Amino acid sequence: MNQSTSAAGANGFRTGFVAIVGRPNVGKSTLLNRLIGQKISIVSSKAQTTRHRVTGIRTDAGAQFVFVDTPGFQTRHRNALNRSMNRSVTQALGDVDVVFFLVEAGRFGEDDRIVLQLLPEGACVVLVINKIDRLRDKSSLLPFIERMSTVFPFAEIVPLSAERGTNVDELIRAATALLPEGQPLYGEDEITDRSERFLAAEFLREKLFRLLGDELPYGMTVEIEKFETEGRLRRIHAAIIVDKPGHKGIVIGKGGERLKRIASEARLELEKLFDGKVFLEVWVKVKSGWADDERALKSLGYE
Repeated sequence: MNQSTSAAGANGFRTGFVAIVGRPNVGKSTLLNRLIGQKISIVSSKAQTTRHRVTGIRTDAGAQFVFVDTPGFQTRHRNALNRSMNRSVTQALGDVDVVFFLVEAGRFGEDDRIVLQLLPEGACVVLVINKIDRLRDKSSLLPFIERMSTVFPFAEIVPLSAERGTNVDELIRAATALLPEGQPLYGEDEITDRSERFLAAEFLREKLFRLLGDELPYGMTVEIEKFETEGRLRRIHAAIIVDKPGHKGIVIGKGGERLKRIASEARLELEKLFDGKVFLEVWVKVKSGWADDERALKSLGYE
């Protein structure tokens, strides 16, 4: 009998949906990956890396968490892409049992306050104070916690480091008690409800963020044009979509070397994720104005 089956029959098992929200680049995706013990949500130091809702699943002996990692709420840009990302945030909040509201240790600005104001009235909110490992003055943490406790009636306040894993077990312990009783919705070996096709696009997009650095054009995304499975082999044909002809050369690089490296590093990570060989073919296409075209966004998988 597997863990999830036995747990389902036990009294007191808890199952619930948990939204992870916060301003851009506060560490939401890093926390999600840490909570489920495997990378499914892409991470980079650049803001606005996450553009889709990504669901992660964690099953323990007494509880199953269905985490929803959301894009950071966008307040500066108002194109169709950012409206889509903001809808993802508000939709994720509509039907969850608990909200993890992330802030950075020692910092609570207007952009954080805007996200907090989005939370539904009466929501069960856990304040997650992330990046405590980067706090120069450790003695300032307690006064910050005390100040934050006056901002909102948080159900729990948990300081941690998602990057290092510090105090993440305490977050799980605190959140478990807030979930409703119920049987697991997924098998214990499931870690996401996203398709392999979706994950392939996301992992390739992450390599663009990491390897292009400041040269990265914001108007860029990835479209999987073909995804075929032959036993343990995946054949993936992917197009990197850029907004302007001049961006194409940036992605390709001199002699095509940059594009080769992007594809090679993405392929290695996908082989690890899928536990099998991956044939990955990547090219670059220009699709002007895609980020402000509702029909184009829908065809590219944006909600």
